[in-house]
Amino acid sequence: MHPTDTVMRGREAYARRAWQDTYDVLSAADEHSPLDAPDLDRLGMAAHLIGRDEAAVASLERAHHAFLDQGETGRAVRCAFWVGMFLVQRARYAEGGGWLGRAGSLLDEQASDSVEHGYLMIPAALQTMGSGDPVAAFEVFGEAAGIARRFGDPDLVALSLLGRGQALVAMGEVHRGVSMLDEAMVAVTTGDVSHVAAGIVYCALIIACRDVFDWGRAQEWTVALSRWCADQQDLKPYRGQCLVHRSEIMQLRGEWSDAMVEVQQACSHLADPPGDPVLGMAHYQQAELLRLRGDFARAEQSYRTAGESGHSVHPGLALLRLAQGRVPDAVAAIRRVVAEAEGDRVKRSRVLSAFVEIVLASGDVAAARPAVEELDELGGELDAPYLRAVAGSARGAVLLADGDARAACRVLRRAWTAWQELDAPYEAARVRVLMAQACGELADHDTASMELDAARRVFEQLGATPSLARVAELSGTTTPDAPGGLSPREVEVLGLVATGATNREVADRLIISEKTVARHVSNIFGKLGVTSRAAATAYAVRHELA
Repeated sequence: MHPTDTVMRGREAYARRAWQDTYDVLSAADEHSPLDAPDLDRLGMAAHLIGRDEAAVASLERAHHAFLDQGETGRAVRCAFWVGMFLVQRARYAEGGGWLGRAGSLLDEQASDSVEHGYLMIPAALQTMGSGDPVAAFEVFGEAAGIARRFGDPDLVALSLLGRGQALVAMGEVHRGVSMLDEAMVAVTTGDVSHVAAGIVYCALIIACRDVFDWGRAQEWTVALSRWCADQQDLKPYRGQCLVHRSEIMQLRGEWSDAMVEVQQACSHLADPPGDPVLGMAHYQQAELLRLRGDFARAEQSYRTAGESGHSVHPGLALLRLAQGRVPDAVAAIRRVVAEAEGDRVKRSRVLSAFVEIVLASGDVAAARPAVEELDELGGELDAPYLRAVAGSARGAVLLADGDARAACRVLRRAWTAWQELDAPYEAARVRVLMAQACGELADHDTASMELDAARRVFEQLGATPSLARVAELSGTTTPDAPGGLSPREVEVLGLVATGATNREVADRLIISEKTVARHVSNIFGKLGVTSRAAATAYAVRHELA
């Protein structure tokens, strides 16, 4: 094929968002005859979008020099900007800073104003915000936004709005900040924003929603991000993070089996090429699900892998130590983490609930009280229903530990309603366990029994083995250890599966939904490490569960 025809094929692939095809075709054309500056730019962006970061940097560096040779300083600066940003994203700060500095020096040599001045304000504002001055960062992002509007540049409009929204959230102006983040997202969905800039905005917006516990908005934009990712061939940088966020939302909604599938896909997707900072987030999420299901050995390994990838292992690891009965270790870890989060509302919001649970387990009610008050304040400041539900659960637990069972019942009932409204079955069930304890203290044993039964059903559906053990302990029943860490309900389901019963037949026998049976079967397969009903049946026969 003639080189010109090959280049045209590469451009057409770029236009239809076929990034792997773009990279393959333009790379082949470049080997035959060096590409011109715009096509090197396309090659670099396509390489970034399929996760070939070294190739992306190399192509964009060549594009930078080619644009300079043509006297197109603005486009050369734009290439240098993206090289710098990509390197910084990979924690290669010195190299990235060098390229951003080079871009600034080229602009200084120009007397005329240009849109590229606005682009270089973005990393400067991010650095200012990272140093703890969101007010100054907001002003710089505002200057960039003014330049973006003046030149009509869609990428800069979206990035500057994103930055202003993030700065407002950091300043405590959550409603105004989230509104501006939504505005940035609208700019992406309705404007001619590049795919790299769009991916940055999508992921940063979802993280900001998570930081203020706005799970409804996070879910909405995660669905949009999923659609956006699915529409692009071999997209690498943002798909893994999308899977992690989907898993977090599924976990909250009680879809633990699906959440595990999503996060396992994320871990696999993010592992190649190595070095993606989101990989630590994925392994932490995987560890959380494993901990909640009682698979402590694998949970610990996942926490360690998350830590090796640069992600914080707490409060999850501290809660794992608590579940393992290593209370002093849990207390020491969570006290350190809470102290280090001093002054950071988001970080403290994420660890204070675990702090209350752990110090109450150690018998230190006095330490839990101020933490509950702070959770209440943070819930009000962020106007986050999720955080108010967390605070209500924690306050009820403290009142119960203080011996005020009647007040605990009132507070816990409101917390349970809040979790129900958030469609968070596991958290709602945990509150029911506390309510059962409070009713027991008030000698209302019938209500206590009903609350425990309701919580047990949820924990069985989820496969929450440690929580099931707690219910068994409180109800005075014993739960014999089943092989493979199976819950009592899972043993029942496995026994019926081993007879050849279908999910419909199991559901009819146990008077539960077919969907619940499917979830139990998925949990059983995961715990036993099998992939078929035949293998599960063989396991049941070997261990006399059939």
